[in-house]
Amino acid sequence: MRLPGYKVGVEPPKWYDVGPALKREAHRFPQWFQELIPKLARISRRLRREREPSMYGDEESGTSPDELYDSEDAKEALSWALEVFEIVTRLFRELTGQEPF
Repeated sequence: MRLPGYKVGVEPPKWYDVGPALKREAHRFPQWFQELIPKLARISRRLRREREPSMYGDEESGTSPDELYDSEDAKEALSWALEVFEIVTRLFRELTGQEPF
């Protein structure tokens, strides 16, 4: 089975922040998805920016991840991830006619 990115002719990026690639290739996606790309790009940028400190802390200050983040941060990141998952699942279904799992 081909993946949705290939379905629209876009090689998935090999880095964590996919926002710039989505913006650059927006014209390849359905209109409804294009309208969500600015939001998806913001979420991607924020999650990428927080990835390393959430796992390793801040090495300069010696602050652990537990000191940097709390359960509200985790809830916010999870909410963003679930929103992206729902959007991408809809896109997958539309492009392939199949369920993702």
